[in-house]
Amino acid sequence: MRFGINTFVWVSPCTTAAVKELAPKVRDMGFDVLEVACENPDLIDPVQVKEVLDENGLQGIICGVFGPDRNICSQDAAIVENAKRYLRWLIDAAAEIGSPVVCGPMYSAVGKEHLEEEAARYNEWKKAVEGIREKAIYAKQKGIKLALEPLNRFENDMINVVAQGLKFCEETGMENVGLHLDSFHMHLEEKNSGDAIRSAGKRLFHFHACENDRGIPGTGQVRWEDIAKALKDIKYDGAVVIESFTPQVKEIARAVCIWREIAPSQDTLARDGLKFLKRLLTDA
Repeated sequence: MRFGINTFVWVSPCTTAAVKELAPKVRDMGFDVLEVACENPDLIDPVQVKEVLDENGLQGIICGVFGPDRNICSQDAAIVENAKRYLRWLIDAAAEIGSPVVCGPMYSAVGKEHLEEEAARYNEWKKAVEGIREKAIYAKQKGIKLALEPLNRFENDMINVVAQGLKFCEETGMENVGLHLDSFHMHLEEKNSGDAIRSAGKRLFHFHACENDRGIPGTGQVRWEDIAKALKDIKYDGAVVIESFTPQVKEIARAVCIWREIAPSQDTLARDGLKFLKRLLTDA
């Protein structure tokens, strides 16, 4: 099992300079993976990032950030084209740094408004499937998998649970399209997180470990023992990445509605979270 952490814990937006600063810290804490949240591609040089990761013995993971201007199923052709251009950049960056996946809710946009009419929702779904299929074909040429993240119902109205995600993956017809599950979102939406993981099975390409309050894994209500058993049951061999947030990173704190302290510090969140996950998943 490889353990990682997302740059969101310390910085937003992420930059090449931030990766240079964070990589040795993350390595010394005992992580194997640094997941790079790519909010602004202009601020990240994948070639330099690769060099830094290699110097520190870390694997990199590329994580996409999908706001309203990167909605691949938008009715605005310019927004769709922008989303596709961004996804292509993410795939190229993944290939450059050696990330096996591009992860995130790339099928839609975070905070997208609900479409009331069923016909409109169906057309939006079809548009998303077609767009992801197109990018998956490109990603396959690079040996990259696309890991789609179901979000809770307060953040998106298209894919909230594994069952919906699996249906979407199947409709793309692409084997390199799978799921990126997050314990925070599953805690809100799934009836049973362990069963959801088992149903994802071989389609589970990536996993985020986050507590129900987005704080330190192991300090809240998430049923971690069930999650650990399910990951073992499906023989999951991808990375388990801490993606948590603190009020210190104000940009992302506003985006995910963090209004209070949920950990003593960013470093404490990382260290204690890793200690818990290693104990949980090593013994699982």
